[in-house]
Amino acid sequence: MTIDVYIPLALSLLLAAISPAVGRRVAPALAARALTAAAVVTAAATVWSLVLLTVTLVDDTPPVVAEARADGRSLVVPVPEAIGVVACLALAAVAHRLWRAVRAEHGTRRALRRLSEGHPRDTELIVAASPVPQAFAIPGSPGRILVTAGMLGALRPVERRVLLAHERAHLTHRHALLVTAATLAAAANPLLSPVRATVVFLVERWADERAAAAVGDRATTARALARAALTAGRAKPSCALHFTDRAVTRRVAALQSAPPPHLRSVAVAVLALGALPALGAADATGDLLRLLSHVLPH
Repeated sequence: MTIDVYIPLALSLLLAAISPAVGRRVAPALAARALTAAAVVTAAATVWSLVLLTVTLVDDTPPVVAEARADGRSLVVPVPEAIGVVACLALAAVAHRLWRAVRAEHGTRRALRRLSEGHPRDTELIVAASPVPQAFAIPGSPGRILVTAGMLGALRPVERRVLLAHERAHLTHRHALLVTAATLAAAANPLLSPVRATVVFLVERWADERAAAAVGDRATTARALARAALTAGRAKPSCALHFTDRAVTRRVAALQSAPPPHLRSVAVAVLALGALPALGAADATGDLLRLLSHVLPH
């Protein structure tokens, strides 16, 4: 247990380190799915490792110590007591972070649902009479696309097709679920925050690629994204096509080159990396159960 219980933490750093490279070299759809799955499993294994470290404090409780001394049994200390205390505090912090993340996600979903209230269920596109250029997908059943008049007025007809295809891709491929999963994983394990950032970028790249396929012109898609970015820059805050200053250049540049390959071997390697923390946590669990069987009275 001494080594296995720390494997999830170490592999969290490795997953965070390689995620940007995976995002650059692998097709967005495949990379987003693989990184999200690996992050969720790694985060769960990390939380379980913290639980295991906290449980080691059991052998320091007075009743257990007294019982062991009365029976002449020696107490094996798997980890220092200070580490168990730190793990206990870390678990409390994780619970607080998860609660805040779930609360924020719920608040965002509720606010988005309010925007689509009053419209027929079969209405996919909602046009808001606002001069602020905004466009985003509203997940749900059914999903909706909200676009402001300011956004539509800033784009040419073919660029509007790009806009709608982009947002429709978010709904079709349930990108909100991937982002939510990555967000909760990062809340449970802050070391995975770079993975979440990569997943957020990848789902936008994924939607860009689907939009380019829908209009049949990568150059036109790139121009639409660039125009949306310029429009958003003149009227902030804006979430048109989910643009940020750091992301726009990379996304436009990606559309000006060939689509990245589907390197399934890399995706499998990422998934394997995500499975290793679970295996380490499982082995540590077995070790702890064997130790506790000698410590706790039968």
